[in-house]
Amino acid sequence: MNSHGCPGTRGLGLRAYVRLSSAVNPLLRPCDRLRFRLSILLLFVLLIGLPTASLGAGWAAYISEMHTARVQAAERHQVTARLTADSEGTAAARQWAQVSWTDRDGSKRTGAARVATGTPQGAIVRIWVDREGTVTEAPMRPATAAATGWGTGCATAGAVLAAVTKARVGLVHVLDRRKYARWGAEWDLLEPQWSGRSR
Repeated sequence: MNSHGCPGTRGLGLRAYVRLSSAVNPLLRPCDRLRFRLSILLLFVLLIGLPTASLGAGWAAYISEMHTARVQAAERHQVTARLTADSEGTAAARQWAQVSWTDRDGSKRTGAARVATGTPQGAIVRIWVDREGTVTEAPMRPATAAATGWGTGCATAGAVLAAVTKARVGLVHVLDRRKYARWGAEWDLLEPQWSGRSR
């Protein structure tokens, strides 16, 4: 075989790759050096890109959610309401029930709010309403924004890891196909000389 062929290097560890990657080493063929260098490049991309992408995405998601939490906190407020009907009849911990309250401008308001199951008619509850006096959910808590940031960062890290792994598998597949095709072509040329049979 000539020096451009590529015997298999599957199973070589990192130490062997580093040792064999020397430019003066006659045992390592060009495609093996290329495979090693691409692996190092992808490892570098992983080591730099994974924390950068995951921290960036997580921080961006956290900032966005904190902005939403601040807007909701500014637009929503709690009022004291009274249940106009018993809250019972379902297995859920909380259920919708009719409540009534006096708005900031003194007007009487009614609506449906989520209250603890089993709360009797006439009980006093605290509900959240928006600027128009419509019943709504409590504003987002900072802890929820932090959890969203962490979740987004972890998901991004997983995506980067999957992308780099897939890229490496694809590159190895392409290089292996070229390697074995060249190896087969060289064997077709040399085998008749070794076996003594004519082509």
